[in-house]
Amino acid sequence: MKALVTGLFLGAGVFCYAQTIIEIEVQENKKTKTSFIKSLLETRTGQPLDSLQLERDVQRLRREPGVSHAYFQVHELEDPAYCKVVFGVQENWTIIPFFNFYTTNEDELAYRLGINEFNALGRGIGIGLFYQNDIFDSYGLDFRAPYLFNKHWGVSLSAHSLTTQEPVFFDNNVAQYRYNNTSFSAGIMYQYNLAHRAEVGFSLFSEDYSYISGAVADQVPQQLKVDKFLVKLIYDYNNIKYYFQYLNGFRSLFNLQYVESQDQSLPSFTIWRNDFFYFQRVGKRGNWANRLRIGFSSNDDSPFAPFAVDNNLNIRGVGNTIDRGTAAIVLNTEYRHTFVDKDWFVFQGNFFVDAGSWRNPGGPLSDFGDQQNLRIYPGIGMRFIHKRIFNTVLRIDYGVGVTPGATRGFVFGIGQYF
Repeated sequence: MKALVTGLFLGAGVFCYAQTIIEIEVQENKKTKTSFIKSLLETRTGQPLDSLQLERDVQRLRREPGVSHAYFQVHELEDPAYCKVVFGVQENWTIIPFFNFYTTNEDELAYRLGINEFNALGRGIGIGLFYQNDIFDSYGLDFRAPYLFNKHWGVSLSAHSLTTQEPVFFDNNVAQYRYNNTSFSAGIMYQYNLAHRAEVGFSLFSEDYSYISGAVADQVPQQLKVDKFLVKLIYDYNNIKYYFQYLNGFRSLFNLQYVESQDQSLPSFTIWRNDFFYFQRVGKRGNWANRLRIGFSSNDDSPFAPFAVDNNLNIRGVGNTIDRGTAAIVLNTEYRHTFVDKDWFVFQGNFFVDAGSWRNPGGPLSDFGDQQNLRIYPGIGMRFIHKRIFNTVLRIDYGVGVTPGATRGFVFGIGQYF
């Protein structure tokens, strides 16, 4: 009993004693402003040393586009009651040209190219320009400053003109339309802490459908232009830990939108989607990655339904917008294995299975079990990763469908698929 009591007192003494931080230093950063890095930290001078808080700060820094890796060191001073904390930052190159292209046959090729700056002014500001060719030309400009006012509040702005050839499905027929969406958007972002982030935004946009070819019907207009207004709410719970290309943990990303329309041909609707991510380290070089996407919208019997089955969005190898629905459930799971891991370069291979089903416009929930709506696409891919350039993951995937009427095809892009 005496030994137990002595141990409790000693433990209490260790628990109560903590060195006081009298200096915080940031090293190795060149582009990213030291004042900006310090503004993101929970750790402050005058506080007692807290290793859990330091670990949260390191994870916060690793999520920044301008940071490829971060760590901390604690230096004791002559007076053992005080210490100095040093944060080391290995920076990314953040001015990055990018391209995405994807195809399922020789006649179908789409691509997007542009340039992004993810750390403008050394303060985590993102600016991007892009040009897209998906049969027609598209353009876009994006501005994102998540810490414009302080480490909690920021803004986002964008202007897009997107034009594509889109299939419209009705009465077991299909027609091809030229589709244009011109939009101007703004948002306010709030980050409560490392794990919780929210965004409220609005958008003014117009949708323009012009008939090209295919089936026609009296109830489906061949020319349609509608002005719309959108409000959205995004809530992001992110508890993923980052270590270079390896991820470990859980994330839930919820997106709710209401779209007000001026024409009943494209009626007003509500749409929500939740992406659940789960990542697990497997041994020293493996990573198991999963995304479950569940989404529902107002169940209008309209050929212009909001959820699309598409190569570049949800199912690799399926084709470019091959179907639409008013609800979707999609599971993407893959195993990534690092075969080469050098100071700046990583080569990964991956095996994946993408599977999903959709509710037809105006249809019942039982549509999810309809064989015609089910898509299952296993496949393999490669990843070429530059560890010193933000988001420089060149991906090549090849998916092969195993459900009736399936296709196969390559999907190329920058960044992990999810």
